[in-house]
Amino acid sequence: MGERTRNVAVTLDLSTVRRSNAHAVSLLFMENPPHISMMDSTTRDAVDELLQTYSETGGINYLDAAATLPSRLAIESACADLMSLMFPGFRSEPLVSSEDLAETTRTRVRNLHARLKKEICRSLGKIPPDEATDRRADEILGYFMSELPRVRKTLWTDIDAAYEGDPAAQSYEEIILAYPALEAIAIQRMAHELYLKELPLIPRIMTEWAHSRTGIDIHPGAKIGSHFFIDHGTGVVIGETCEIGSRVKLYHGVTLGARSFQKDEHGKIKKGGKRHPKVEDDVTIYPNSTVLGGKTVIGARSTIGGNVFLVQSVPPDSLVYYEEKQLQIVPKRPHKAKGRGGGFTG
Repeated sequence: MGERTRNVAVTLDLSTVRRSNAHAVSLLFMENPPHISMMDSTTRDAVDELLQTYSETGGINYLDAAATLPSRLAIESACADLMSLMFPGFRSEPLVSSEDLAETTRTRVRNLHARLKKEICRSLGKIPPDEATDRRADEILGYFMSELPRVRKTLWTDIDAAYEGDPAAQSYEEIILAYPALEAIAIQRMAHELYLKELPLIPRIMTEWAHSRTGIDIHPGAKIGSHFFIDHGTGVVIGETCEIGSRVKLYHGVTLGARSFQKDEHGKIKKGGKRHPKVEDDVTIYPNSTVLGGKTVIGARSTIGGNVFLVQSVPPDSLVYYEEKQLQIVPKRPHKAKGRGGGFTG
């Protein structure tokens, strides 16, 4: 290619670049570039459609009521403070000295009272509260606070059960600091007191906070006796109407659930009623077992083996397990090595 030709090519290339850059700059400074306009149009359509769904009544559309719902963040923060009340020095910054305990406790209780009262009024559907709502909130809070010392004493029996029931447990401090089941049980025991006062929403928010942190799902309605221990814990589910006696031990993956649901004449599930099993004192249920039904009773001192599915009652002092009829363990067949190395084949 000659020098003249090369110069023309370079000039054309530069001209193309300039035109391309000029186009890009013009797009940059355009008030509504084509791709931006298209994106804005799509966004506007999506917003309009969302707003249309908000205008429908029922279901998830309670815009006015939403302003009076309890705050999940506030309840979750209260759960953390409640754990600090149950185990001072373990769940928050250590106390400077034991002399600080009384004042720190009073401060925590005052702060909790103020925070929870607002959320309880919201849960009762009245913000700002009227006189009746304010009085009801004070009644619930007074009862709840008065029950905390008893709950804490029960939690110490749970720690005893964990220490005695787990050979890996080295100390009570390890259980309080590192065992997820203790947190799930502690929050459930406190939420249960609010559940007994028929307070909506807040007890479930509390146990779901613990569920999200521990993988252990215990409904606040479940009745649980002393010395309760869940070993490992992941995947445990305990339903609302479940009754659990004292000195019961569950392993991971255990479900104490409902067998079936009654329906009304319109085919809709009936709410309430006894749906979950009763587990009597001194029962052990091993991993991944499922016990279902409101009429199912696991008799005292019984042991339920792993991977058992139960929908019937078990008398006291029973051992329930599946025989391993299909399990086979045989030696592998030796085979000749191909090339380097050797081994066996199945």
